[in-house]
Amino acid sequence: MGDKVWGGRFREGLDEVLDRFNASIGFDRRLAAQDIEGSTVHCRMLAKQGILTEDEADRMVEALAEIRREMERGEHAGGEGAEDIHSLVERLLVAKIGPLGEKLHTARSRNDQVALDVRLYVREATDRVSDRIREMQIALVDLAEQNEHLVCPGYTHLQRAQPVLLAHHLMAYYEMLKRDRERLRDGRVRVDVMPLGSAALAGSTFDLDRDMVARDLGFDGISLNSMDAVSDRDFVIEFVSACALLMMHLSRFSEEIILWSTLEFGFVRLPDAFCTGSSIMPQKKNPDLPELVRGKTGRVYGNLMALLTTMKGLPLAYNKDMQEDKEPLFDTVDTVETCLEVFTRLLRNLSFDGEAMRSATEHGYLTATDLADYLVTHGMTFRKAHEVSGKMVLHALDRGRELSDLSLEEMKQFSNRIEEDVYDWLDPVQCVARRGLVGGTAPAVVKQRLREARKEVSG
Repeated sequence: MGDKVWGGRFREGLDEVLDRFNASIGFDRRLAAQDIEGSTVHCRMLAKQGILTEDEADRMVEALAEIRREMERGEHAGGEGAEDIHSLVERLLVAKIGPLGEKLHTARSRNDQVALDVRLYVREATDRVSDRIREMQIALVDLAEQNEHLVCPGYTHLQRAQPVLLAHHLMAYYEMLKRDRERLRDGRVRVDVMPLGSAALAGSTFDLDRDMVARDLGFDGISLNSMDAVSDRDFVIEFVSACALLMMHLSRFSEEIILWSTLEFGFVRLPDAFCTGSSIMPQKKNPDLPELVRGKTGRVYGNLMALLTTMKGLPLAYNKDMQEDKEPLFDTVDTVETCLEVFTRLLRNLSFDGEAMRSATEHGYLTATDLADYLVTHGMTFRKAHEVSGKMVLHALDRGRELSDLSLEEMKQFSNRIEEDVYDWLDPVQCVARRGLVGGTAPAVVKQRLREARKEVSG
């Protein structure tokens, strides 16, 4: 068992099938850069503490840098028969500098080593995903500004409800993405804890400078309980949870784009470059991009459930089950980054049919609430105004007309409080303009929010 870093205690070699089943090198080699970065700083700290000589540390650091360059060029892709990325790096190090390489693992365990690697990876992934969200927010602000004065139906229960500015509708997704970035930023605080020095579970017997390692690796602090440090994957679950919420938002947006691109709605035109066709129906132009984003949301949800299920029954401290944290994490990062990239590109190429949206606001009695508000301003209670407005909708519906098509005489049959100025209240554009409270859809309010949002994402 001399080829295993743990083989000294065993008389027999590992079963061939179990060896393959046990190995993680097929996926955790993705942590190579983080593993080498952590090993380099660990090596420097050992020298500072007198556990290694400066010459030994220099030789190790130089060899580690060479190994990293080789891996970046695609060398050692087969893993050289190693069990995991940690043993691969150590094996390559020994091949370069001989037995000295075996000193690198002094004062650490693979348990705290992998905890460090994953934290470095999640920290970097958090920053990348946050940057991609910001790029999508900028695209949304651009799109909203380009279509600032377009009016469209707002919906509840997927039924036309009230007219709103298209820019206001788009900026609802900006607010969702803003919360997504905030969640990632908040979670990053709990990622930023340096676990090295916890060893297997009880801490190290060597006099280590953990603060130096934390400082050199850019961590804000060090872990305070060695057992928790090696067995904690909350930060992975929290990151994937934030990504699941992000994907939910992208999926909701995807669904609206899919609906709006149908002939039944006709609100948005998707560019050919972001659609595909049918192998049998020549006329088809399918919204594959938003459909795939909507579908990949379930993939990220599945990763979250896998992580929660893996961790739910584990006693302290490290257990081999925790090897299963990496594939869901890596897949989530890949999925989310790709979805954000393609969605942002789509937003930069969308165009809207303002006439189709405006026409939709003029059919379906979207100004009925404003009619009720009008009656309230003329002295009627809201409950009575709601009843009167509903009866007027029913009257118009029976005659195949809109509220604005009714004559003043017809309207007065329902209330003698109604005057000629009621028609201003039944104009969708005026309905939008009247909603001037902070957070409302009035043009001045939306314009101000766009200015604020531009500042938020420009930093």
